[in-house]
Amino acid sequence: MKQLRGTELKRLHRSWRRSNEFRLAMILENLQSPFNVGSVVRTGAAMGAEKLYLTGDTPSVRSAGAQKAAMGTDKYLKVEHFPTVAEAVAAAKADGFKVVGLELADEAVPMFAAELTPAVAFVLGHEDRGITPEALALCDQVVFVPQLGRVGSLNVSAAATVACYEARRQGYAISGTPDGSDVGGLDDE
Repeated sequence: MKQLRGTELKRLHRSWRRSNEFRLAMILENLQSPFNVGSVVRTGAAMGAEKLYLTGDTPSVRSAGAQKAAMGTDKYLKVEHFPTVAEAVAAAKADGFKVVGLELADEAVPMFAAELTPAVAFVLGHEDRGITPEALALCDQVVFVPQLGRVGSLNVSAAATVACYEARRQGYAISGTPDGSDVGGLDDE
């Protein structure tokens, strides 16, 4: 076994990208840390997200901390800043996305039990306070990441990564994987 490099790696990524045309975006509401913003940018770029909708006090993707974490990957995403979360959610819905909050809330469902295709925009909130009540009310659905350990929550950028991978996994369960392996559907879980 050997690591893939150069052309082999590009071919592998291209084959997976062609096999999952479902749409993905993220709404960042009042994130505090530019490093978390940069990490979300990098995840979004790696997972083929179309757009980031920034709102509230979320630092710019061009800030020094965000750039350090994103490592230049912001060039692969459309980024727009909105004064209010209501405007960001309205823009995402106008762009054809189902808006799904990622929050530990009383009516939230486990992420794997929600339908995250064909077009989903995840709402990610402040590192300590989460999504605002206003944003929760605007979401079409709210999901959470089930956790088995003694820690009650994930870092917002880690949660974004889990959410994006679950949305892509569901897409591959519908469209099939380029290598022919079975990733399982919602009914298999």
